[in-house]
Amino acid sequence: MRLHKNKNTQRGIIIFDKSTYETTIQSLAIDFRTIGYQWGVIRNFAEVPLFLDSKASRLIQLADIIAYYIFRYFEKGDNTFYSIIEPRFDAEGGIVHGLHIIQ
Repeated sequence: MRLHKNKNTQRGIIIFDKSTYETTIQSLAIDFRTIGYQWGVIRNFAEVPLFLDSKASRLIQLADIIAYYIFRYFEKGDNTFYSIIEPRFDAEGGIVHGLHIIQ
């Protein structure tokens, strides 16, 4: 919404690793588009969530690695690789967008 208000409307896509939760996640995506969540309704999906087997997709493998680096940083205090990806999170005015941390 922040980008949209600044005339930078973009479309997003959600890609998940193939899992047994596909039906549940599809239902959540519908809820995000219709009911919304704590920050509002998501309107800019370019497509419904896609499910790919990580064995067949290098991008899903990359996402798994990035998720692991984030896990290592927040759960184990290991900054080895997190420091490489941290500057790439969307941030404005000291607020990081797209990385929600429950403390």
